[in-house]
Amino acid sequence: MAIDPYAPIFVISVAAELAEMHPQTLRQYDRLGLVSPSRQPGRQRRYSQRDVEMLREVQRLSKDGVSLEGIKRILELENQVAALQSRVAELQTELADAQRRGPDPRRVFAAGIAGDVVTLARGQRPQPPSQAIVLWRPHHK
Repeated sequence: MAIDPYAPIFVISVAAELAEMHPQTLRQYDRLGLVSPSRQPGRQRRYSQRDVEMLREVQRLSKDGVSLEGIKRILELENQVAALQSRVAELQTELADAQRRGPDPRRVFAAGIAGDVVTLARGQRPQPPSQAIVLWRPHHK
């Protein structure tokens, strides 16, 4: 049975030892929002294996000369990239499912008045331009 890398199992002293840091450094990183462990009843911090990996990454970036604010921004951007990659995978799955099912014969698309794509029922026509809202009308004398 594999251990869930996101399971909060390490107390701060063990996480600090695994990350080769002082526990006070972990507290500071938590306050700054760099690596925030889960909290147990009684407010005790519990770190996961993923948290320990993040602590090591923060330490590596810090040794490379990146400021703590810079590290925080890097981590935020990495999280955004991961979320976007996950969303792309979801959309690719949806697209593959839709392509397997084939086109929906009940849906027809056309260009709307503003150039946007509109869905029409089969047999329905787009609204003719003469029924469109008039935005400009020349003056007649």
